[in-house]
Amino acid sequence: MKSAKLLLIFFITGFVFTSCKFLNDEYSYEIPLEEVLSEYDLWYVDYHKTTGTGDVPFLSKAFTVSFFNGQFYANNNIVDIGLTGDGLGIKVGNYNTYNGYLEIDHSLDGAYDFDVFQISANEIRIEDTYNNVSYYLVGYQRNNFDYDRLFYENIEYFLQEYVAWEKTSTSNSGAINPFDEETFLQFTPENNTTFYSSKDPFGTNIDIINWSFVGSYNIYDVQNYNDLKILTLNYDSGDNEEFELSVINDNKIRLYHVSSQTTYKFKGRGFIQFLKGGKAKSNVRNNGRKRTKIQRETKVRRHLK
Repeated sequence: MKSAKLLLIFFITGFVFTSCKFLNDEYSYEIPLEEVLSEYDLWYVDYHKTTGTGDVPFLSKAFTVSFFNGQFYANNNIVDIGLTGDGLGIKVGNYNTYNGYLEIDHSLDGAYDFDVFQISANEIRIEDTYNNVSYYLVGYQRNNFDYDRLFYENIEYFLQEYVAWEKTSTSNSGAINPFDEETFLQFTPENNTTFYSSKDPFGTNIDIINWSFVGSYNIYDVQNYNDLKILTLNYDSGDNEEFELSVINDNKIRLYHVSSQTTYKFKGRGFIQFLKGGKAKSNVRNNGRKRTKIQRETKVRRHLK
């Protein structure tokens, strides 16, 4: 496997000195790779920018990675991302920057070599030429990490990190509707489109919930909003429900039922921790989860509260 040295690319126009995202060898020079990697506590894996036909398993599962004194860390969960491993996640291997090359030895997936290019002050591209895949990493310090971006860009995966979402409150305002009777929701990684629901009583043990309803779901971006999504539940029975979805914290979500103008709050139960190999501690449908590129349509918000 072949690696190349880290390149910091600069483009000079007139008297302006600006870093740019396109490669121009005339204005490139080498800088220490270890210095670049250790400059940030967390590197967000912007998976939606990934290019190429190949795959590096441990990067396809990670939301953030960290490089610290030769040790390689990853956050494979969104829930508790600021707490696990003091924010760095779990140690999943080791890395080396010998001669300016990035070599990662993952404890389960083995050794991989990367060409590394710095394309802006806090963004790098790491390229595995052997497997024909490139990942884009955005650097943050732990105290200024963009948690909102993480949750909303990866909302499908966040919803999958609990065995069940239990309804905890229903607003007094809003028209009576059939969804009032539903108590639990479950979102699975089955093509990132399958959901289950239940009318079981509040407090039911999540291992014995009767998932009596099933269907497909879609999540849409909302025009001019970065902190809001639209969720549609399409029941196999033919019924359809539309909600405005917002994240309260990493254990609670808010669903605003558009047609009835009712607001529901749900709490996650049965946290599923994904470990180094993508295996979950809980024996549920989410075993072996892997991120994929998600292409969302954009909708205009129909109701302004």
